[in-house]
Amino acid sequence: MLLHTVDILQRNWNSRPDHNALQLPCGRSNCQRYFKTQAGRTKHWNSAHPTITKPPNSYRASVSEEPEEPYYPAPVQPHEPQFDFQEVENDWLNLTGHDGMHNSPAPRIDTEFWGPGDCLYRNFHKDLDARPCDDNGVFLPPGSLPKPLSDKSSSDWTPYRNRVEFEMAEYLFTENQTPAGQINTVAQKSVPMFKHDDKPPFADFRDLYKTIDRTPLGDVKWQSFSVRYNGEKPDTDAPLWMDQVFDVWYHDPREVIRNMLANPDYAKEFDYRPYCKFSTDDDKHQWKDFMSGDWAWDQADIISEDPESHGSMFVPVVLGSDKTTVSVAMGNNEYCPLYASIGNVCNNVRRAHRDAVSIIAFLAIPKTTKEHATSDVKFRKFRRQLFHCSLSKILKTLRPGITKYEVAHFGDGHFCRVIYGLGAYIADYEEQVLLTCIVRGWCPRCLSSHINLDEPAGWRCRHHTDVLVKEGTLDALWDEYGIVGDLIPFTNDSARADIHELIAPDILHQLIKGTFKDHLVDWIEKYLYQTHSKKDAERIIDDIDRRIAAVPAFAGLRRFPQGQGFKQWTGDDSKALMKVYLSAIEGYVPVDMVWTFRAFLEFCYLVRRSIITEKMLEQIQEALDWFHRHRQIFETLNVISTFSLPRQHSLQHYIHLIRLFGAPNGLCSSITEAKHIKAVKEPWRRSSRYEALGQMLVTNQRLDKLAASRADFTQRKMLNERLRALNLTAPDEAANTQAVNTTVDNDNDNDNEVDDRPTNVKAHVELAKTPPIELSIPHLRLLNLLQHFLFGQLNRNDPHDPSEVPLAYCLQFNDKISVFNSACSRFFAPSDLSGIGGMRHEYIRACPIWRNEHPQFDCVFVNTNPGLDVVRWFDTIGDLPNEDTGMWVVQPAHNNNNTPHISVIHIDSIYRTADLIPVYGTRVIPAQHHHHQTYDIFHRFYVNKYADHHSFEIAF
Repeated sequence: MLLHTVDILQRNWNSRPDHNALQLPCGRSNCQRYFKTQAGRTKHWNSAHPTITKPPNSYRASVSEEPEEPYYPAPVQPHEPQFDFQEVENDWLNLTGHDGMHNSPAPRIDTEFWGPGDCLYRNFHKDLDARPCDDNGVFLPPGSLPKPLSDKSSSDWTPYRNRVEFEMAEYLFTENQTPAGQINTVAQKSVPMFKHDDKPPFADFRDLYKTIDRTPLGDVKWQSFSVRYNGEKPDTDAPLWMDQVFDVWYHDPREVIRNMLANPDYAKEFDYRPYCKFSTDDDKHQWKDFMSGDWAWDQADIISEDPESHGSMFVPVVLGSDKTTVSVAMGNNEYCPLYASIGNVCNNVRRAHRDAVSIIAFLAIPKTTKEHATSDVKFRKFRRQLFHCSLSKILKTLRPGITKYEVAHFGDGHFCRVIYGLGAYIADYEEQVLLTCIVRGWCPRCLSSHINLDEPAGWRCRHHTDVLVKEGTLDALWDEYGIVGDLIPFTNDSARADIHELIAPDILHQLIKGTFKDHLVDWIEKYLYQTHSKKDAERIIDDIDRRIAAVPAFAGLRRFPQGQGFKQWTGDDSKALMKVYLSAIEGYVPVDMVWTFRAFLEFCYLVRRSIITEKMLEQIQEALDWFHRHRQIFETLNVISTFSLPRQHSLQHYIHLIRLFGAPNGLCSSITEAKHIKAVKEPWRRSSRYEALGQMLVTNQRLDKLAASRADFTQRKMLNERLRALNLTAPDEAANTQAVNTTVDNDNDNDNEVDDRPTNVKAHVELAKTPPIELSIPHLRLLNLLQHFLFGQLNRNDPHDPSEVPLAYCLQFNDKISVFNSACSRFFAPSDLSGIGGMRHEYIRACPIWRNEHPQFDCVFVNTNPGLDVVRWFDTIGDLPNEDTGMWVVQPAHNNNNTPHISVIHIDSIYRTADLIPVYGTRVIPAQHHHHQTYDIFHRFYVNKYADHHSFEIAF
C-alpha cells in the first residue's frame, strides 16, 4: 500500500466542537461551582458530593483482596476545563463562573462497598456498566452464569501430544531460548530415555517449530504495508530516502486487544467499569488503576450520550512506542516497536506484563546522511508524517468499534458489548514531541513558552490547535505556540481522541533519567568545578564516589564499587544512584542543594506509590513547591542560567495526570522498556542477524502462541502449576557451610525478587531450608540472653522485663542450637516491582564469610509495640528525622555498662531488611575502604528511606 504526502496533508474542518463558556451550575446546596461540560460537573459531584446508593446485584465481582493504604483528607480540586480560541487572549486559568443556582439531576452512579470492614466504596458509572450478553449482543438476565471458556476435554493438549511435550516446547523456546542446533542435540540424546516404543517429544528443531506454529490460540498474523515519499524531488542528486520504500509490519490491534479481553489469566485483575474510589470515613478520593481516573469517567459520559451504548463496556487502548538499540557494534541496529495494552487491566498486571502489554508493530525508521538529517526540512517533515500515517493505518481496524459497540468474549466466560477508545500514550519526551507535532523545547501538554516553561499557561487541545492552524502562518505557529502546523496527529482520525490530553506521565525519563541524572547530578558536578580548583573538585568527586561505594550491602541495592564514574548510564543505574546520593553529597554542597535533592526525592517516591490519596496529593504539591523554592540556589550561584527544561517542567503536571489516569507507575515507560527485552532484544539475539526483522516477527508470534496455550491449559486445570515461589529458600551457598559461591557479583539485585504468589500476608519471614549447623552454645552471654528470651515467651503476662529476671527463675537450656546464616522475608510492597499480588521476597543474611571475601550481617526492621525499630539494637538520635536529609539518624545501642545492647528476638518479629547509610560528616573515606567495614567504622547512620519504595512508606 502507498500512502502519499498529499493524503497526509488533508485536514477535516467540518465537525468542530462548540466550546461554550462556563454555564452548568453544580446544583447542590451551598455550592457555587459552574462547569463547562456535563462530564466536568459529574466528576465534581462524585468528588465533592458523593452519593451513596444501595448497590444493585453485581454481574461481576470487582472486589480486590489486596491490603489498602490509609486515607487522609484533602481539599478537592476541580477538573480544568478546556477553552476556545477566543479565550487565549484573556485568562486561560479562569475557573470561576457566574452566581446562581439550578436544580440538576443526581449523577448516575452505582455504589459498591468493599475492603476490610467496608472501609472503602466505589461509585461506578451507571450507564457503561458492562452487562453480560450473548454472542449476538442480547443482554442476559441478571445472575446468568457464563458458558465454559472451552469445550475441550482436560486431556486435549492440541497441538501437543501430552503435557511433557508442551512443557518441553515451552522450556526450549521460551525459558532457555535454545538455539536450533542444540535442540537437535537434545532430541537425539533424549531418544535412549524413551522405552517401549515411546517417542521423544520432538524429532528436531523443525518439528518443535512446526508444532508451536500449529497452535490455534494467540494466532494473530503479521501484516505489512509500504510507505514512500511522493512529494517534490530535485532534478538531480535526490536523497536516497525520497526513492526508498519503507515497510511497516504490524498485528491487527483489534485482534490483539480481543485476545487480551479473553485472557483468563488476569480475569480477576480487571476493571469492567469506570469508577471513583472513596473512603467511607471521610469520603475522600483516591486513585490507583487506570479506570479510577477522571479521564475514563469523562469518556464514559461522552459515550453514554448515545442510548445504544448503555450496558456496554469502555475499553481504553493504551499505546506506547520508543526506539531501542539491539547492538552498538552492527549496522541497522535500531528498531521502533509499538506496544498496546488496555486500561481495564490493573496496574500490577501491566507492570508484571502477563501478556497485558503486547507488541503490535515495528515502525519504519527512515535514515539519511548526516548532512541531510539536521538540515533537510523535507526529510524531517517526511519522518514525522511517516510516523503518524503509519499509526493511523495500523489503528484503522479499531475505528468502527470507537463509534459503535461490538461484542467480545471475556476471560470470565461472559460476552459483553465493548466500545473502544484511544487511551493514554506512553512515551519519552522525544516521542512526545513527535506525537503532539510540537517544536522541541516546548511542553506537549500546555502552552507555556519554551523561554519560560514555568510561566502559567492553558492546556493544549485539539480544537485550539486546529483553529490556530487555520488562522495563523506556519512561522507564527512555530515561534509563538511551538506548533508544527503542517503535520496532523494520528489521533485526528479517531473520535474523542486528543493527543495532547493522552500524553501519559513518564517517571523513568522525566524524573529518574531526566531531572535527577541529567539535571541535578550534573549541576552538582558543575558547582564543584566552579567553586573549587580542578584538583580540589576532582578530589571531592572522588570522595563522593567512595562514599557511594561504602554503602553497606542491601537486598536489591545495586552497588557502585567504583562510584558513579562510568560512561554508559542506564535507567537502573540512575534509580540505584538516587537511593544513596543524598547522604554522599552532604557536607560538600550548600544546604539548599541538599534540600533540593531531598524535596525531589520526596516527590519521586510519592508519585511512585501504588495508591495515591488526596492527602498524598497535598504532600506531592508541598514537595514540588519546596523543590522549586530551593533549586534557585543553582541559578543564584550561576551554575545554570534557566530552569526552562521540558522534562523538569513536566513535574508541574503530575497532580493533574494522577487525577486523569490514576497512579503513574501503571503508565511509566519503564513498562515498555522492559518489554523491549522480550519483544525486541532477545528475539534479535536469537536471529541470524541477516534480515533479522522477519525472524524476530516469527519469534514473537511463537512466544504469543506458547503464552496463550499456557493460559488455556492453566484455565482448564491441566498443569497443576508448580509455583517456584512456594519453596522459598535462601541460597545454599556460604550461608550455612561457609563454603562459597565462586561467582562474584557487584550488586545484590538477586537478593530481592518478584514473588508471584497471591497477597495473603503483610510480611512473613522463614529460615533457610538448607541443613543448619549444629553447635553447642559458644558464649555464656548468648546462653543468658536465650534464657531470658525463653522466660519472656513462656510468661507473656508477667509484668517484669525478662532481661531483669534472675537467671535462677529462667528455664535452663543446655542443648545444642541450630545456626542458620540466612532467612527469607516475604512482604507486601505493591509500589515496587512486585508480583501480580504485590508481593516481594528478599534474603536476610548473617554470614561470617560471604563469597569467600568478607562477612555480611544485614540490618532488619523489627515489629515492636510502639512501631518499627532497627536491630542490632540501634537507638534513634533525636525525636525527629534529620532536617536536611529527612532521614532518621540512629546509633548502636549500649547498656549502662557500655556493652552493646543485644537481644534474642523471635523470627516472627522480623519485618524485612533495613538499609543504613553512614552519616559521613567531615570524614574522608580512605581508598582502601570496603563496604563490609562500614558498620564497624562509623557510629551514626541514616535509616535510608530511599532504599526502595516500601522502605519509604514504612520508614517515613
